[in-house]
Amino acid sequence: MFSKFRLVLGFMKGNRHVYLGAVVAVGFAAVFAYAAPLIIRFTIDAVIGGEPVEIFPAAERFIDGLGGRETVVDMIWVFSSLIVLLTLGNGLFSFLTGRWASVASETTARRIRDALYDHLQRLSYAYHVKAETGDIIQRCTSDVETMRRFIAVQFVEIGRAVFLTSVALPIMFSLHRTLAWVSIPIIPIIFLFSLIFYRWVQAAFKQSDEAEGRLSTVLQENLTGVRVVRAFARQQFEIDKFDEKNREYRDLTYRLIQLLARYWSISDLMSMLQIGAVLSAGTYLAVTGSATIGIVVVFLTMEGMLLWPIRQMGRILADMGKASVAVERIKEILEEPIEPNSEKMLRPKILGAVEFRNVGFEYGPDRPILRDISFSVSPGQTVAILGPTGSGKSTLVHLLPRLYDYTAGSILIDGVELKDIDKTWIRKNIGFVLQEPFLYGKTLKENIGIVVSGADEASVFEASRTAAIHDVITEFEKGYDTPVGERGVTLSGGQKQRVAIARALVTESPILVFDDSLSAVDTETDAAIRRALEARGRKATTFIISHRLTTLSSADLILVIDDGRIVQAGTHVELLAGDGMYARIWNLQSSLEDEIHEHLVETQ
Repeated sequence: MFSKFRLVLGFMKGNRHVYLGAVVAVGFAAVFAYAAPLIIRFTIDAVIGGEPVEIFPAAERFIDGLGGRETVVDMIWVFSSLIVLLTLGNGLFSFLTGRWASVASETTARRIRDALYDHLQRLSYAYHVKAETGDIIQRCTSDVETMRRFIAVQFVEIGRAVFLTSVALPIMFSLHRTLAWVSIPIIPIIFLFSLIFYRWVQAAFKQSDEAEGRLSTVLQENLTGVRVVRAFARQQFEIDKFDEKNREYRDLTYRLIQLLARYWSISDLMSMLQIGAVLSAGTYLAVTGSATIGIVVVFLTMEGMLLWPIRQMGRILADMGKASVAVERIKEILEEPIEPNSEKMLRPKILGAVEFRNVGFEYGPDRPILRDISFSVSPGQTVAILGPTGSGKSTLVHLLPRLYDYTAGSILIDGVELKDIDKTWIRKNIGFVLQEPFLYGKTLKENIGIVVSGADEASVFEASRTAAIHDVITEFEKGYDTPVGERGVTLSGGQKQRVAIARALVTESPILVFDDSLSAVDTETDAAIRRALEARGRKATTFIISHRLTTLSSADLILVIDDGRIVQAGTHVELLAGDGMYARIWNLQSSLEDEIHEHLVETQ
């Protein structure tokens, strides 16, 4: 528990004195709160009732200055004014408590959100592949808010309870010992009940919080895949799936609310019984002359003020349980090891020479993906990669920007070991077009130029022309200022792909990787893009993954991969001369194209 909140304390650096001021202000508020009943007691017993009441020497001197106790009887407005002033003082310090606690808690929450976001940016690609987006969002928003509320409200309430109890008990025992003993039996009982309740509610909140995370994940997946849902008319299935998670969240949260309701109802009953006992004992003692009416009023007032923070301990402990779970979930992200990248890593000039030497990669001891991959390519050349689904094509190119680190062999970039090169540096020198392009909810111009700080219009336009998307964009009403919607939802698949290609080209990187990213464009556009790339004067070493052999045929080196191994390597002519996978696929695709052409001729 303490290790968790040590984490929070670290984020409070610079605001700890503000938070300490909030706790101190609670103490002053408690003093002012209890001073008012004592003034009321003095007014009832000494001023109105004429009873001899011992008071502080300073108060005695104040009364003497007014003309003595007899004179004060005609000046009862003075005590009314004192009560008002004390109430104002209590309100002032309560305000300062809330203000300072809020300043400290909001600043702390902002720092934690910043730290989470920064840490998530530095986590490995492998972590994000496995992590659930909805759950991460839940931890960065709802869990941080739970922690903030605890710091802002409940943690200060602990100080309030301590101050109110430590001030009230000495006063009560100094006024009337017997009535004081009658007033406190319920306090340890409620406190013990609060501890038991804390254990119950902590487990219940964890289940509710995790269920909310699963609910957020379903919602995020549905909104992200809304096109698929509509295309396959799976709305009802998605509604039922959401309803299932929603019911689970509802049931677990309802159980949590039931626990809270039981605590408050039982503690309310015990508190009312305690106040009833004080009222009964006080009435009896007042009738028998063992206590004054003023003392009874003070005890009833203080009892209510004392029982509230004690009862509040249940809520405090409940929220402490929630905050404990929330901090643990936040801590899990912050303790996730970031992607290693030493400051001593090399930053050589990248020209584009790439060499694989017996490279192997595996996700785990029993999951080998690539085995003994060896080839080399000179700057400006094009490497085409072909292979069945799951053969390791994408994994191979993912090794270049070190999204994964190879587990065997060696990769050399211009003669420098890839693992010795700074990850940020190598990624800045590789233009990567993913198989599934991601576009931001910004304009087309912003989406293309987002990878280069201060990208000018000329470079954006040139990259768009190379990607065969410039003419399409200029036909839009707002041109390059056209917003594409979230994830590029307003564009077709081919248009999104070409925008993603333009985004990679605007970097003018010495290495380009097309991870099956030309599959969404038609053959004519594919050819136009490849011609434009060649017209750039072979500025970049290019890796192209595709199942369309016409896309691969002009490459300087074609690699055919099967089951994580290179089974064929060579040029288009060399591979056609052999009897392997490449020749079989080429013949199959050629015959299909001939059949389609003949069919079109016949139907004209």
